[in-house]
Amino acid sequence: MARLVMKFGGTSVGSVDRIKNVAQRVKKEVDAGHEVAVVVSAMSGDTNRLVGLASDVAALHDAREYDVVVSSGEQVTVGLLAMALQDLGVNARSWLGWQIPVKTDTVHGSARIEAIDSADIIARFEDQQVAVCAGFQGIAADNRITTLGRGGSDTSAVALAAALNADRCDIYTDVDGIYTADPRIATKASKLDRITYEEMLELASLGAKVLQTRSVEMAMKHQVKLQVLSSFEDLPGTLVVDEEDIVEQQVVSGVTYTRDEAKVTLQQVNDTPGVAAKVFGALADAHVNVDMIVQNVSEDGKATDLTFTVGRNDLDPALRVLESLKGSVNWKALVPDPDVVKVSIVGMGMRSHAGVAQTMFAALAEKGINIQVISTSEIKVSVLLAEEYTELAVRTLHTAFNLDAA
Repeated sequence: MARLVMKFGGTSVGSVDRIKNVAQRVKKEVDAGHEVAVVVSAMSGDTNRLVGLASDVAALHDAREYDVVVSSGEQVTVGLLAMALQDLGVNARSWLGWQIPVKTDTVHGSARIEAIDSADIIARFEDQQVAVCAGFQGIAADNRITTLGRGGSDTSAVALAAALNADRCDIYTDVDGIYTADPRIATKASKLDRITYEEMLELASLGAKVLQTRSVEMAMKHQVKLQVLSSFEDLPGTLVVDEEDIVEQQVVSGVTYTRDEAKVTLQQVNDTPGVAAKVFGALADAHVNVDMIVQNVSEDGKATDLTFTVGRNDLDPALRVLESLKGSVNWKALVPDPDVVKVSIVGMGMRSHAGVAQTMFAALAEKGINIQVISTSEIKVSVLLAEEYTELAVRTLHTAFNLDAA
């Protein structure tokens, strides 16, 4: 007998028929003798609809009331799924975030979980009852409902699994696992049987949409074993585990990309101490996150080109901040470029293999793809390219690192 947390996203519970399908999957685990807690999102499209209603009523709304509105979608799905399970003869009960309770801080709209009191759910397990829990929501110390931000149901599931000391947290989605690249681009991409927390965290932060970054972070911190599975097909999934649970590491486990990038270049900036601090300090004060940075100093050492990337939605705010600095930071030209893509390779094997970056750069050069910016970590290399080369770059790197399925 195992203790499982099963999480189903919006597409998995997007209709009554799909909710009934989820109930059948849960019943299968209950019939196998497992203790089960289920975490569900709102029905697909519902959260967007609720966000729209809140914005229509008041563009500048109270964040506390916004959370009351947008958290209501999960209340519908937990009730419906509990009813569907009861209809199949499964003892089930719904739980909202405040009933468990999932205790969070007071940052409405993007709250962070501080603690989960799992005693009541564990007591119900002894009566063979399934707990159907609302993802995405919790309760702050002032007894106000909070939400965890978009994609927060993954985080809810992992946090609950940690609190319950579950044997595994199964994340059911509309894909059947984690692939070496986006199969829509790299047609020879293959599904990974296992991947490490570190690799998954890098992939999630670099554009892979399968798991939410915060949930992987939490799983790694609490050593919660994750499994990504399809809600619609009965196929093996991908396990996200500790490095020690993988016998032999691939040099590169995956290739990913994100189009959510924009490049900004300040040309011929006076190269004096404190200039970079002034530029990036002002951007930080405006809550603009900067990602990749490169600086090229001129031969005479008096001027520099400063290039960096921001999220595409942050480009206009970033340009406004930079224009406001024109009087104190002199430059010859301010050049924005939204038509870029960040392509990355990720793999634990990079720690022990030399020449990975050279292989990457050579493969791209052979296809005539120019690299604009480079950033690295211990287990990843990212390059910024013109957006038009996205698909060619992903396929080229997938082949270069021997990831094409046989």
